[in-house]
Amino acid sequence: MNKLCKFLQQGVALALLVVMPCSVFASSHMDAPLITRDDPANTTDVYAFVRTVGRAKFLSTALSVYPFEEPGIGPNAYDFDPSVLYQIHVATGSDLAAGRATYSYQFQFATRYKNRNTVLQSYLGVVQNVDDANQNRTQTYTITKVDNRTNERTVLGTGIVPPNNQGRVTPKYNRGNDGDNPAKDGVSTNAALDDYTRQSIFTLSDGSAVFAGQRDDGFYADIQSIFDLDFAFSGPNKPFDSQGGFNVHSIVLNIPLGTIGGDQQVVGVYATTSRRTVTVLSERLRPVTSGRFVQVGRQGNPLFNEGLVALADKDFYNRSSPTVDSTIFRKYAETPELAAALGLPANLQTNRIDIASIFIPDLIKVDLSTRAARRAGSGPTSASNPDDAGFHRLGIFGGDTLTSAVQPGFGNGIIPGGWPNGRRFGDDVVDIAVMALASDLRTSPPPLGTYCTPSGDVHKVSRNDIGYNKVIPYAGTPLNGRNHGHHGR
Repeated sequence: MNKLCKFLQQGVALALLVVMPCSVFASSHMDAPLITRDDPANTTDVYAFVRTVGRAKFLSTALSVYPFEEPGIGPNAYDFDPSVLYQIHVATGSDLAAGRATYSYQFQFATRYKNRNTVLQSYLGVVQNVDDANQNRTQTYTITKVDNRTNERTVLGTGIVPPNNQGRVTPKYNRGNDGDNPAKDGVSTNAALDDYTRQSIFTLSDGSAVFAGQRDDGFYADIQSIFDLDFAFSGPNKPFDSQGGFNVHSIVLNIPLGTIGGDQQVVGVYATTSRRTVTVLSERLRPVTSGRFVQVGRQGNPLFNEGLVALADKDFYNRSSPTVDSTIFRKYAETPELAAALGLPANLQTNRIDIASIFIPDLIKVDLSTRAARRAGSGPTSASNPDDAGFHRLGIFGGDTLTSAVQPGFGNGIIPGGWPNGRRFGDDVVDIAVMALASDLRTSPPPLGTYCTPSGDVHKVSRNDIGYNKVIPYAGTPLNGRNHGHHGR
């Protein structure tokens, strides 16, 4: 942490006006009462960062839903809900400050069965390839780009969802292509991906690349202690990754920058889920939906609704648009309740314009003018899939920075290499948050404080339970239903 303290002494942290608040804002993936009853529409995390493939630059985005998927269940299966409209939104130009989506990428799913006259709903045998004869239950999807300035709609293409990782019937997800083994670790190249994942990456008509399917939950933190009010993380069983051992369903989209106005700009990214207003049951009790879509879930930066917004407004947040954030939700960012609960000094409990600048409007801000963001792999010492050189889970607090061509940043264009400049897989948002809320980032240079800790690992969890991929879909391999642990045990 000496590097962190040196950064702060030099005034670099002034530009961290887009950093998260404290550790108690960690994600349980259950951010509001109503959405906890609707797992397929419940957003867990949103990611956004700059990626290059050859000489082409992309905005890599991802949306995950369905928290705490227990790997390997039956007879039914976790999947995307065909009655839910999943959307990834991008705000550009003046829409960024206003919280308006300039472009919306819509994903709608359909489910089909090869054989309905069987109890073997998902698998009829060992699946060798995506959508082969043994994958009984298959989901497909259509991606539509909406230009919200003109209402022009363009169908970009379709895709197929790979099977979930059940175990022996999906062996290629697992080490040695053996369904009794744990899931394969992350890889650095497309060619090294398992067959199911590689076969489920599609190129769209505008040059975008897309993937949708089950993945490991890439968020890591000791959520149990936080919501057990153990803010000192003093329990006997540390580390404790509360999301360790669980899967989610993820949509990942690499967007060519030329299709959203080029790279000389900062954009904002958020995601929503919506359901139709009317559902009726057919003669065979199959739900049939109709009517217009109504938003039921929203997420931009991690943890805002969970950790800052009061219970009275949590459900309203999920139904609202970022356009109302300045008038409705700013008060929660400027006077974070949990700053007082943590016993921070009085001057850090009010007028937190630095915290408000992150969340209002609640979009993940991404500077597209930089080089590609450094990516996490399977750790810095991995022989086959090391983190990119210079990657640090603490972002700028670990010396991981990028240079902007469109904003001054800390000086000379220096800005965070990860969250809160975008959010990468592997960013330790909890520890970054601890350092931010306990710091006064409203002055230059900010005064040194409790964020200069010896370890830089306040919540005692510093890695995910499985390595990330450094290529799309970035998130780790879905964990094996037959062979997995929980909470890193």
